[in-house]
Amino acid sequence: MTPNPFLGVFLHWLGGLASGSFYVPYKGVKKWSWETYWLVGGIFSWVICPWAFAYFMTNDLFGVLKQQSMGTLSWTYFFGMLWGFGGLTYGLTMRFLGLSLGTGVALGYCAAFGTLVPPIFKALTPNFFVFANSTSIVEVAKSTSGQVTLAGVGVCMVGIAIAALAGYTKEAQMPEEQKKKSIKEFSFKKGIAVATFCGIMSACFAFALQAGKDINAASLAAGTNKIWTGLPALPVLLLGGFTTNFIWCVLLNIKNGTGYQYLASTVRPEHAHHGGTGSEHAPAEVSAPATNPTDLKIPVVSNYLFSFLAGTTWYFQFFFYTMGATQMGKYDFASWTLHMASIIIFATMWGWIFHEWKGSSKKAHLLIGGGVATLILSTAVIGIGAAMNGGKTFHDIINLLLGRS
Repeated sequence: MTPNPFLGVFLHWLGGLASGSFYVPYKGVKKWSWETYWLVGGIFSWVICPWAFAYFMTNDLFGVLKQQSMGTLSWTYFFGMLWGFGGLTYGLTMRFLGLSLGTGVALGYCAAFGTLVPPIFKALTPNFFVFANSTSIVEVAKSTSGQVTLAGVGVCMVGIAIAALAGYTKEAQMPEEQKKKSIKEFSFKKGIAVATFCGIMSACFAFALQAGKDINAASLAAGTNKIWTGLPALPVLLLGGFTTNFIWCVLLNIKNGTGYQYLASTVRPEHAHHGGTGSEHAPAEVSAPATNPTDLKIPVVSNYLFSFLAGTTWYFQFFFYTMGATQMGKYDFASWTLHMASIIIFATMWGWIFHEWKGSSKKAHLLIGGGVATLILSTAVIGIGAAMNGGKTFHDIINLLLGRS
């Protein structure tokens, strides 16, 4: 199958839309603590969906996995576990920075490390197992198409920096009362520290995808259509992430006494204020016991449905990501940047919808708008660079975009 970078960019945008939107359904969860609905949603994200889609959409899934070396499976699983730590601190990032800025900063670090470390590491240690299938940064930089692609990555980093500056401006100029209305515990300094850890650990997902390249190749050899060959690695990778999240959520269930919520029809009075707007890091609030029995009733069916929707939506980011990566050809390392940029764009959109930027200055609005525009530009530049690698000149690409033969 001949790579189609523009289709790849579009698929990465669909993945970004899924990732930037998955947290929204959780807002419909009522009277469940964070650890409860996060684990329920995670079972769909990290277990049910990966295995189901890989099994039904690829050939001989279990045969492909059985023929893999222990090194391939263990490294893919290990980096998935490390990525899980990044996912756990994502909620804390949202708490301090809000949906739009928190996503922008955390994923900015994630984009930088996840995109550039594999090709750089390949150049420094060409025989290291994990990055054996990566393209060296030296090889990329030798060609015009590679230089254009790297320039697109650079433009993306500029866009992320502009978004972070917008957040700093927002904190400096926005009245304290207004900040607390949209993000109750807004703290730029705390948020940046947590987002840094979150972003670096989350970049391990990109390393896991590199470690799982042999699984992709085996799936292709088994007769799977190339566009679906990224799916068989996801069950192994996401099992690592599930391990980290499962252990943490169960520990919180034990610590907070919330394990009963999975099957209960009513919530204890001290947990009645919990729901999908908090995080595992939220302070232990003490609310007055509810006197009306209906206040304690858990909407069990809707909670499971919202968690199912959130978890499945989350999975679809990498369903589309793996499809998009198959279309990027030699420069699939740039897929991670495209994915991160599109997530930031759509998360910012939700931030506007939820009025997180309401009351901030015109300068802050211009900065975040400029940051999003720069990120959109970066996706176009990366797409052009990847297309040039397929033999097309810049003139050919312009004609293609204009619909000329």
